[in-house]
Amino acid sequence: MEKSNERKKYILFDLDGTLTDPKEGITKAVQYSLAHYGIEETNLDMLCPFIGPPLRDSYINFYGFSQEKATEAISVYREYFCREGWAQNKVYPGIPELLGALKNAGKKLYVATSKPEPFAVQILEHFGLSGFFDGIGGADLEETRVRKGDVISYVRERFGLLRDETGRDLAPDIVMVGDREHDIIGAGEQGLESIGVLYGYGSRRELEESEAARIAESVEALRAILLGEML
Repeated sequence: MEKSNERKKYILFDLDGTLTDPKEGITKAVQYSLAHYGIEETNLDMLCPFIGPPLRDSYINFYGFSQEKATEAISVYREYFCREGWAQNKVYPGIPELLGALKNAGKKLYVATSKPEPFAVQILEHFGLSGFFDGIGGADLEETRVRKGDVISYVRERFGLLRDETGRDLAPDIVMVGDREHDIIGAGEQGLESIGVLYGYGSRRELEESEAARIAESVEALRAILLGEML
């Protein structure tokens, strides 16, 4: 990323692992869904790889589910998540202050998440974060839009982030912030720069190999990058 980040007027944030820590709600919902198939997993840490990627991919890749079985598993997952999992979230310390500082600096903030959009809105409203954002975009419940590149494209189109009034492409003015390779790769597919954060669920190696332009080890470091305080 360029030395100065002040020209990045539009900032897209991932939700899980970037704004909030969703570990309890997601892993317990996965645990609940696996139990439906007689799969007992008592160690929730073993289910953390489900945080970030589309759920369908995780059921298929980690447990060998077929497409049909994964579809059913997602429905069972949502039984738990809709009931209580969505609220088993924690806002990372310093995030409200970061978002406030960015707004005060004139930045336009958006959420681009692979979590179904209704859940994302519900979570952000519950924790008092929705007011910081100019737009919240996520996956659809029908799963036609779940991959991060598709979500980013949807957010840009829905909230007028494709071109300015002169027809200039706004991509150079946008940066994606996320904790997993899916965020970084999805941003690249849309021609956007990205910042990977290490306080979430992705490793430094994962973020470097997916070619994040910058990596922030903490919320404080992310603030410094986004506000041009750290060169």
